[in-house]
Amino acid sequence: MTEQPIIKVTDLRKTYGRKGEKQYEALKGINFTMQPGDFVGIMGASGSGKTTLLNMLATLDQPTSGRVEINGQDVTRLRGDQVSDFRAKQIGFIFQDFNLLETLTSFENIALPLSLQGTNRSAINAAVQKIAETLSITDILSKYPAELSGGQKQRVAAARGIIANPALLFGDEPTGALDSSSARELLELLTEINRKQHISVLLVTHDPFSASYCNRILFIKDGVIGKEISRDGRDRIEFYHDILEQLGTFEQ
Repeated sequence: MTEQPIIKVTDLRKTYGRKGEKQYEALKGINFTMQPGDFVGIMGASGSGKTTLLNMLATLDQPTSGRVEINGQDVTRLRGDQVSDFRAKQIGFIFQDFNLLETLTSFENIALPLSLQGTNRSAINAAVQKIAETLSITDILSKYPAELSGGQKQRVAAARGIIANPALLFGDEPTGALDSSSARELLELLTEINRKQHISVLLVTHDPFSASYCNRILFIKDGVIGKEISRDGRDRIEFYHDILEQLGTFEQ
């Protein structure tokens, strides 16, 4: 029996602007699938459509036409509370600017997705302690975001992203605000989350170094996927050089 894709995108299109006015077609018929447990990168220059695509996949925006299925469910048909319920149970996020709430401690930030789901306090405490141990941040749980380094903030954000054990974790340029050491640390952490917790990861990035941690790269340009490459068990450095080479030809 073939395993159901974690993501299946069919003829996805997004047009901005009203009829009769000047319109901009950001996505022009995107098709791809992603299997459970995969680690996929989406690369493209600014304005290529990668952020628009991420917003469609993450249920943050509605397409003009086409389908997005996550875990077999067509999320483009969800409305109102259905969207927030689905997002809370199936999807985790790690953003470039962390999106931590400054008035909450690290513990409270990590616990937030479970608190919003109405999980009882003892279960929340146990889950936060477990994820904090996994990510080596037990010593900063009582600290506020202003007291943390960039790398620590990103670990707290990662913990919040996976606390509810989502089927899918989205990273939106998650290394963009980090120095090279913290960026490498986060990417190794995402790899570990992907392998050990079997959480599928989709990373939107313009950075070849970040992309080299993925198993597969989709290159998007002018609203279409123009090229795809796979790591195929190769060494990360070798894959990194392949990505650089592909970018050189793809962006010309």
